[in-house]
Amino acid sequence: MEVEHIKNSILEIRGHKVMLDMDLAKIYEVETRVLKQAVRRNIERFPHDFMFELTENELQNLTSHFVTSSWGGQRHKPFAFTEQGIAMLSSVLKSKKAIQINISIIRAFVIMRQWAITLIADFDTHASAYYSACFNYWWTQFPEGLYRRPSATKPHERKLVLKK
Repeated sequence: MEVEHIKNSILEIRGHKVMLDMDLAKIYEVETRVLKQAVRRNIERFPHDFMFELTENELQNLTSHFVTSSWGGQRHKPFAFTEQGIAMLSSVLKSKKAIQINISIIRAFVIMRQWAITLIADFDTHASAYYSACFNYWWTQFPEGLYRRPSATKPHERKLVLKK
């Protein structure tokens, strides 16, 4: 399984990077109902931080990702699996294919995490330099009192303005 294909299946829902049951079923080459049955039979292995069911609102927001059933819609709301939940799937779907797919998915999550960390570090570096340059320009170009406070060093030099 290509890591790039897996990366494209990773979504952010409720602040978590997740993959949906239907995408995982395609990757594992099983029917979605088979994957869900295996999870339901072993539900104690999937706490809420490993897997959760989408709400109606979340489902409506993601309708472009879903294939409708022959009944004109989905009968069950999809499950969203976090990285830990996907790792747990290998213990539920017991095949060599499931283990190999699982390894690829975990690698995709790691690549995305490393990319995000690099992006944040680069942003911090560039943003700090940019804001520092902006502040220095502002401090040297604008006169006191117009856009910045006077820099009186002694308390008696400060002017007190009383409002009536």
